[in-house]
Amino acid sequence: MMNKNPMTVTGAEKLKEELYQRKNVLRQKISSDIAEARAHGDLKENAEYHAAREQQSFNEGRIADIESKLSNCEIIDISKLNVSGRVVFGSTVQLENINTGESVTYKIVGEDEADIKSGLVSYSSPVARAIIGKIVDDTVIVQAPKGETEYEIIDVKYV
Repeated sequence: MMNKNPMTVTGAEKLKEELYQRKNVLRQKISSDIAEARAHGDLKENAEYHAAREQQSFNEGRIADIESKLSNCEIIDISKLNVSGRVVFGSTVQLENINTGESVTYKIVGEDEADIKSGLVSYSSPVARAIIGKIVDDTVIVQAPKGETEYEIIDVKYV
């Protein structure tokens, strides 16, 4: 049996919205683009037709990918968990670098949702693995590719 991948409610909603757009909007647009390109004649030398077919292939592949991700995920609603102040999947954590005093905030999310620039880190990332299960005022050492960094957990929110 395949393990279910955890996903936040927000992440699942974004994927469902993308799936809806690709199936109900983009699919129809691509079909009309193909029909229009066909009307131009010889398909062998028709760049518009080939571009539209390539776009169709990409879109159908992405639809299959999203459907697979949604069918193999476990949606975790943090608001329904009793976590008693611990850092868990879906929590938003403020950390302070003990050496520099720099503060960073991360939300622990599923692998498909991770976006470090937006402060979303995968539950399997070095940062998340180091802080999951900890509480406010705990000190953690993050083993990252660029070396060790020591953080203090300043705040944990469940939003």
